[in-house]
Amino acid sequence: SYQYDAIIIGAGAAGMMCAAKAAANGKKILLIEHLDKVGEKIRISGGGRCNFTNLHCTPKNFISDNPHFCRSALSRYTPYDFIDALNEHGISWHEKHKGQLFCDNSSQDIIDMLLSDMEHAGVELWLGTQVLDVRQDKEKSGFIVTTDRQSITCAKLVIATGGASIPKMGATHFGYKIATQFGLKVIEPIPALVPLTFTDQLKEPLKALAGISTDIHVKHEPSHTEFDEDLLFTHRGLSGPAILQISSYWQAGDMITLNLAPQNNIFELLRSARKNTPRQSPQKFLSQYLPTRLAVMISGTQKFERLADMSDKALRNLALMVNAWMVKPAGSEGFRTAEVTKGGVSTNELSSKTMEARNVGGLYFIGEVIDVTGHLGGHNFQWAWASATACAADLI
Repeated sequence: SYQYDAIIIGAGAAGMMCAAKAAANGKKILLIEHLDKVGEKIRISGGGRCNFTNLHCTPKNFISDNPHFCRSALSRYTPYDFIDALNEHGISWHEKHKGQLFCDNSSQDIIDMLLSDMEHAGVELWLGTQVLDVRQDKEKSGFIVTTDRQSITCAKLVIATGGASIPKMGATHFGYKIATQFGLKVIEPIPALVPLTFTDQLKEPLKALAGISTDIHVKHEPSHTEFDEDLLFTHRGLSGPAILQISSYWQAGDMITLNLAPQNNIFELLRSARKNTPRQSPQKFLSQYLPTRLAVMISGTQKFERLADMSDKALRNLALMVNAWMVKPAGSEGFRTAEVTKGGVSTNELSSKTMEARNVGGLYFIGEVIDVTGHLGGHNFQWAWASATACAADLI
């Protein structure tokens, strides 16, 4: 017989949720974490307030080679189920915008809730413990896990080690290595929800815009994806929710189109301004619709001092820089600042009902380590809660 019904590796959102729920069903659970603390990504999320779910979370908010994979788990554990848990623990929360929910107090409330649920259910927690080796035992029904403390055995093994994003928070490729070791396909992990960087020739003139934030509409043609969110200019390129969202679809060499004044048809407005206030400068006109420094930069690309001197073609060129500015980013800031990882353990290898590997009985993958990547705004946490709950129900 085995020492544990299940060992879960990784004490992040998914791992803690799964441990608490499985142990509450009477299972003997060991949770192993290589850091000295649990839930580090929960702690830093949402500026320390944790954007723990999104009221409007649907399978459409996820990117995966198999867009249907996430349906089953998400339908069985909804944002309202997580809200019920918070309310039971007396944790107060609020909706910011677009269905994004945050703690009123601090993200530590969620970590404490998960820790208290685990303790209550009798989960054994090993912090600061390195897993050195994982293998199936000779009878092929359970697993032997070797750590820097000791070797232990379990009937079932759950990998909840997250993706490769934010290595300084302890992220590693451990989960992908285990998947590969057991013959599961891994879709190449790449940074997602990440700021985009400019080429050098674009970086210099735009440095003056660093710190400007403005509401935009961003479009990525190849994937037919678009978002209405804030854009933030940085010293290295572009950031803000609009860019983080589109970055999950963007690939090297792709253009993105930014509409800097999505509520206004700048060409039509320029034509009527040329008629009504012909002596107005392009800069003065644009600063009605854009932050001043941005208006200065865009009007600076024109050699005209007054709208009166501009042909329709010149007005159209100016308008395009506002309503359809095409940018080709040089790259992204990479895993260092990416909020999540796109790619991971292929969903074709797993059961969408239980998260168990199809060809390796008793081996499960949950959370970010799987090729399921949510949009910005609480969706990735909802996937963690839902995939963990689906898995916990199967650890019987």
